[in-house]
Amino acid sequence: MLGGVENHSLPRTAAFFDLDKTVIAKSSTLTFSKSFYQGGLINRRAVLRTAYAQFVFLAGGADHDQMERMRQYLSALCRGWNVQQVREIVAETLHELIDPIIYDEAASLVEEHHAAGRDVVIVSTSGAEVVEPIGQLLGADRVVATRMVVEDGVFTGEIEYYAYGPTKAEAIRELAASEGYDLARCYAYSDSVTDIPMLEAVGHPHAVNPDRGLRREAVARDWPVLSFNRPVRLKQRVPSLSMPSRSALVVAAAVGAAAATAGLMWLAGRRRTPALSEFAAKSKELRPGLPLPPRQE
Repeated sequence: MLGGVENHSLPRTAAFFDLDKTVIAKSSTLTFSKSFYQGGLINRRAVLRTAYAQFVFLAGGADHDQMERMRQYLSALCRGWNVQQVREIVAETLHELIDPIIYDEAASLVEEHHAAGRDVVIVSTSGAEVVEPIGQLLGADRVVATRMVVEDGVFTGEIEYYAYGPTKAEAIRELAASEGYDLARCYAYSDSVTDIPMLEAVGHPHAVNPDRGLRREAVARDWPVLSFNRPVRLKQRVPSLSMPSRSALVVAAAVGAAAATAGLMWLAGRRRTPALSEFAAKSKELRPGLPLPPRQE
């Protein structure tokens, strides 16, 4: 169990969570492929291809090259999509598709971190239009996600901000600077070797359902290795939980997008590192009762 509430005389802290295979059991973006097909955004061939990509992702994770190919494919696939239509489809199918695949262990950690006074931040390579409603569903305080370029209400197929690898770590450092987080006392959770920079950025890194590369690194660095394997609907684990309505999720997605865009503009104006500027220009074994590292008071 995590410790008690934060000592407010100390700097603030946060828990940073990767999303896919860390908080939820599948790829968040690929999970919506059938809904996008039913909404007329993709054809049957694209549905089959995304289903295969989901299988590969679940079977062994995705290394850098696979992630790059997936990025290129999804960028081209969404070219010309109406942004508002995407947000509405995600909001309308969120409960059906995402709620059942949220790991019980991850949801418990989110609750425990909140109870300890820490912010919860979702940091995901998936697109903001998908991640922000999921973050709202989970009760996350903030979301960092990939953003596509939008012109006249449609995606151009180009990437404005890619939340991947070192860029995730950079975003965490920027948030720490703006929100006053003490990263040495913060937590992070991920399944992928590509997220080592994010895990290295905090004092309490955790490998969740790790791929081979991350498991090897976690053992070498003596990082806790957690196993999440109990997907459960939030209402089933907390029957009294009042889930957000679909209409509320549509509004939340729009508001969240606006807020996050403003946040990115602030970050860009505050500190443009050469790597981030150049890239923007181009485009988790948790067993029951396993104690987590003690809280730092």
